[in-house]
Formats: sequence, structure tokens, C-alpha cells
Amino acid sequence: MIDSLRGQLLIASPALIDPNFRRTVVLVVAHDDDGAVGLVLNRPTEAEVAEAVPDLAEVTEPGAIVSIGGPVQTDSVVVLAEWDDHDEAGAMVFRDVGLMGAEAESERVAAATRRLRVFAGYAGWGGGQLEAELEEGSWVVEPAVEEDVFGDGDLWANVLRRKGGAFTLVATMPEDPSLN
Repeated sequence: MIDSLRGQLLIASPALIDPNFRRTVVLVVAHDDDGAVGLVLNRPTEAEVAEAVPDLAEVTEPGAIVSIGGPVQTDSVVVLAEWDDHDEAGAMVFRDVGLMGAEAESERVAAATRRLRVFAGYAGWGGGQLEAELEEGSWVVEPAVEEDVFGDGDLWANVLRRKGGAFTLVATMPEDPSLN
């Protein structure tokens, strides 16, 4: 059995140029020998939850937006929340952060959570694929904290600065290094 990365952040290294993951921060929500599933935390859209997923409007803040969770099944909806009542969550990821179950009732979710985020799609890796990407240096791993999921700002740079050392310098890299 591999060591699970559930609850860890994958920070895209500058060498990762795949447009789906360039300068992304992915929260690993599941990881075992069969593969891994994650949610890209820093790819907001302009679509408001109330318009895109009206059933979730009552459990999110007014004006909440949908984020792109990854390139897999972008027509599916994934909800990540900070839970007061872990028993109401579909699956816990780390601390009080977990996924909403597919059959969850909005009223119960609203009563059991503090904050929610809605994602379209997710990131996925087959068995051994994520481990191979880690070996080649595509990702930097860092433990997640709640504010990574629900905070504002340049998450990619902020998490690299928090990691410290040489990553502090990497965090200052401009979006387009050719303009430096």
C-alpha cells in the first residue's frame, strides 16, 4: 500500500506546463493503489452557483462562483465543505473539510456546514500515475489548511511561500517568465 496523499496539496512545479495544471494547487481528496482524485482549488469561473447549479444556491453564499475542479467530467458537480457535523459529510478529506454526498439534502447540508465551494469536474490519476508525476518533479507536496480551500489571493504563490526555502523564490516567478 502506498502512503495516501489524501488531505495534501499538490502544487504545480514551474516545469509542469500542461495547461490544465499550470500554476495550480490541487487538493487530493482520495488516494490509494488504484489512483487519486483531486480538486483544483485555484481555477475560478465567472459562473455563479445560483445560475449554474440552482439546487445548491441555498447552501452557498450569495454570489458564490463555480470553480473548475479539473479536466475530468467537467459536467459533474463536486461540493467541498467545512463541516460542523462530520456525520453529514459524504467523505472527510482533512480536519473539518470534506465532500458533500451525492444524495445529501440541502437543508441538512446547510445546517451541518460553515463554508462550501462548488466545482465542475475533478482531476484524476490512474494507479501509479501520480507517483510517477511526483518522481519526475511535476508536483510539490504540502499539507493543506482550511484557508487554502476557502481563502482568497494567489494560492499558488502563497502556498509556495509557506513551504519556505527555495520555494519562496519560486513563488515570485511571474505568470509569463519571458516578460521578466
